Amino acid sequence: MDGEKAVAPPLVGLVMGSKSDYKVLVHAREILVRAEVPHETRVVSAHRTPELMFEYGKSAAERGLKVLIAGAGGAAHLPGMLASLTALPVLGVPVPGSNLSGLDSLLSIVQMPGGVPTATFAVGNAGAVNAALFAIKILALDDKRLAAFLATERQRRADEAIASSSQLLDYESGKPVL
Repeated sequence: MDGEKAVAPPLVGLVMGSKSDYKVLVHAREILVRAEVPHETRVVSAHRTPELMFEYGKSAAERGLKVLIAGAGGAAHLPGMLASLTALPVLGVPVPGSNLSGLDSLLSIVQMPGGVPTATFAVGNAGAVNAALFAIKILALDDKRLAAFLATERQRRADEAIASSSQLLDYESGKPVL
């Protein structure tokens, strides 16, 4: 096995209710990849594959996962159901659908009963990005490399914001605003 790199066991479970939800959850995956956080990506439907969802949720901690990011659209039962099955933090990402633009998903995830804590993020891509960053924050409590990644990421985003203001032009004069 010379030259082969050992694959670290996943720390984050990135799960979605259907393959179509990946268009949003890919933004979380990109952050996890950039931070070099070992993760797994699965389709686990609360409605179409409930037995698989139960198995996934109940076995997540013993398999070494530390955080679950669960994205779903419509009724969006996946994050809450997973939260009821595991003691791990579950970060819910509402995925916008064609009917209510994700409001239905947001309300489903955010209105969990007391005793079943489920973190809820913004609808869509921003929610997926923030869920990944939040998962990394949790992992960074015990990982200095990830804490450094978060500091670098925060600075990168600040630099982007500052650079974007130099691109603003005054409407009348056409000269830079700042």
